[in-house]
Amino acid sequence: MDFKNNKPIFLQIAEHICYEILGGTYPEGERLPSVREYAAEVEVNANTVARSYEWLSQRGIIESKRGMGYFVSQGAKESIRTSLCETFFQETLPDVVAQMQKLGIKVNEVVQHITELCHE
Repeated sequence: MDFKNNKPIFLQIAEHICYEILGGTYPEGERLPSVREYAAEVEVNANTVARSYEWLSQRGIIESKRGMGYFVSQGAKESIRTSLCETFFQETLPDVVAQMQKLGIKVNEVVQHITELCHE
């Protein structure tokens, strides 16, 4: 995993796990790798992954089953999708629109490019 400097590593790992859940790598009800296994996979300290798992657990994305490990919660995909869409519309899109305005890019130009990208 390539980490960025603008966000804590544990949050980047949590976000990566969310995308893995959305992509079907970890279906709802399935067990996640242990903290140590995942830490070895992404090459970070196990405490960092434990913090990611705890953050996801607090948000109901995953749940701990005593003695068995962490599992993807039922409804996690929809919860993640809703949260990421909200972030996109509240944070990402306003930044994109501001950049478009600075560059003089028209909405129809963006629509054209998006349409082309979606059909590739």
